[in-house]
Amino acid sequence: MLVVDDDPTIRALVTDILEQEGYPVASAQHGAEALRIVEHRLIEVVLLDMRMPVLDGWGFAREVQARGMKPRIVVMSAAQDAGRWAAEIRADGYLAKPFELSELLSAVECQCDAA
Repeated sequence: MLVVDDDPTIRALVTDILEQEGYPVASAQHGAEALRIVEHRLIEVVLLDMRMPVLDGWGFAREVQARGMKPRIVVMSAAQDAGRWAAEIRADGYLAKPFELSELLSAVECQCDAA
């Protein structure tokens, strides 16, 4: 599992919650860092913010797909267009921020079961 978000509070909270649920979790503060992680580790599910510096969610998804990697991606965004953005990058789902703990766990469980 990889949590990618430029907000350190969100990144730490989501990471902590998932680790408490027993998931092995890596985290990245932007898409370029996330790309380095997926190049060196088997990552099945990516929780991906879209608006980030250095390399945004669109760029990360484009690079992952160009390299033939196929992690399941769940977009995490406070934007009203989160669902449309998820469709643009062919993500497997999305979570609208702020989300409830149950929504996060449900999205992760669904993606892990499908991976």
